[in-house]
Amino acid sequence: MFVQPENWSKLSATEKREARFASWMSTEGRPFASPDAESEYKLRAQRIKDVIDLKKPDRVPITPFVGGYFAKFGGITPYDVMYDYEKYTVAWHKFNEEFKPDFLVFSGAFNPGKVFDILGYQVYRWPGGSLSKNVDFQCLEVEYMLADEYDDFIADPESFYMRTYMPRAFSALQGFGMLPTFFASMELPMAPALMIPAGLPPVQQSLKAFMEAGLAALEYAEASGKADGYLQATYGMPALPGGFTKAPFDYIGDTIRGTRGIMLDMFRQPAKVIAAVERLVPIATKLGVQTATMNNNPFVFIPLHKGADGFMSDADFRKFYWPTYKAVLEGLIAEGLVPWNLVEGGYNSRLAVIAEDHPPAGASYWNFDQTDMTAAKKYFGDWAAIAGNVPSSLLHTGTPEDVATYVKGLIDTAGKDGGYALATGAVLDHTTAENLHAMFTTGKEYGVY
Repeated sequence: MFVQPENWSKLSATEKREARFASWMSTEGRPFASPDAESEYKLRAQRIKDVIDLKKPDRVPITPFVGGYFAKFGGITPYDVMYDYEKYTVAWHKFNEEFKPDFLVFSGAFNPGKVFDILGYQVYRWPGGSLSKNVDFQCLEVEYMLADEYDDFIADPESFYMRTYMPRAFSALQGFGMLPTFFASMELPMAPALMIPAGLPPVQQSLKAFMEAGLAALEYAEASGKADGYLQATYGMPALPGGFTKAPFDYIGDTIRGTRGIMLDMFRQPAKVIAAVERLVPIATKLGVQTATMNNNPFVFIPLHKGADGFMSDADFRKFYWPTYKAVLEGLIAEGLVPWNLVEGGYNSRLAVIAEDHPPAGASYWNFDQTDMTAAKKYFGDWAAIAGNVPSSLLHTGTPEDVATYVKGLIDTAGKDGGYALATGAVLDHTTAENLHAMFTTGKEYGVY
């Protein structure tokens, strides 16, 4: 966990960021298997810091987002990844030991199926739940907040999540809808009345499931911690990223209202949408700060969804998406954190919009998917670190020669003068070992400054 200095409130955003980086980069108290591993940790951490600082590192860092491919490479199923932590660990180690990425990037495929089973999670389907053991997890878009419930959400988002969203999204937590406001605990005569719902069978069952899921989540955390700890100690791989949050519009558009719901709301009740996303700014910012601080990591992962080209016009992007998203970015940066934006889909029409009103320089990281990287360098290169965008389609269907040629082009354009990391455009589920080796080898050899 990152421990703030006593004078934290008096530090500038840059000073806070330097303090967080110093703590993350420090090897003091970290176990390493060898002096070489410790040296590699320092080198890799400095490499990514140079990119954030818009400098030239010794070479372009390689930071792919890894999904289900590591399981395929390790000879296990998506079900094994989510239910058999021993098999997961072996496969995860095998992948990292084979390709040796610069950083221990989180695997989006590793999620604890046992936790979802206990909670009766409705928002996703996963292997071993309602899907085949050989199929990756899938998201279901359902309106878990109805069109006429914006006022309730805006009044108290936390209460809405606990008492309305969670009973709908988790079948085992329907009793949470019977919980009273906890403000009733402020006076002695009211406290017993507050406790009465907790004794009702539906609430008792939900609380039991909640605690059982907590124990299962601890098992998962211990397994993933050991798996990643071994790689860090043995090979000197720093973990990236550390925190998590989302753009306010995506909180609502992804899994509360869904794509169809929020797109209709933008036309039928735009003021409600704007009020809701504005209400989420401090909550989204706080989540990013808390999770990054807990993990002693200066990077906050933000997957971007509904702001991509094609979801809305640039005018609507300026109105509904960018103002509150920018506010979250600025809130994180003010606390010394680096937003690690996974820019899914294309942002080709958004680059100019963001660049004309961008966050502070040298304080954010943008991993592009289907965005033109020459344009990204033009609009972002003098104020933000950029990464990407090796296509999943190329890695899946191309040849090693195709991959090498594409990577060289990226380094020549996006990597010019530093401030760039070589990465996949999207989370990697399908490729061949030969193509992935071509990406890594070319990056390490051709990307030297």
